[in-house]
Amino acid sequence: QVQLVESGGGLVQPGGSLRLSCATSGSTNSLYPMNWYRQAPGKQRELVAGIGSSGSTNYADSVKGRFTISRDNAKNTVYLQMNSLKPEDTAVYYCNQVRIVLNMRYDYWGQGTQVTVSS
Repeated sequence: QVQLVESGGGLVQPGGSLRLSCATSGSTNSLYPMNWYRQAPGKQRELVAGIGSSGSTNYADSVKGRFTISRDNAKNTVYLQMNSLKPEDTAVYYCNQVRIVLNMRYDYWGQGTQVTVSS
């Protein structure tokens, strides 16, 4: 059973910073890609950032240069450092792990953490 637990959300003023953490269960998590998604009220869930098992990263255009995804495999934790936050970054942020088994994709999700950017 894969468990993902996010933390670090909260209320921050525009221009501020937050660091989200995603703790994962299991000893083999370093093998799998990890992603951060977000979902704002009335909108579809969107991919914010991803990191592969090799450490390669990708970002949504809207967060490039402001957000940084990283992973600490020894701690089974993935981070999302968010700087220069804007009101449009307000959303519930979800951690996601992808596993491919016998050509089948399995997605695992955390419960989400609320990020609110407001003055």
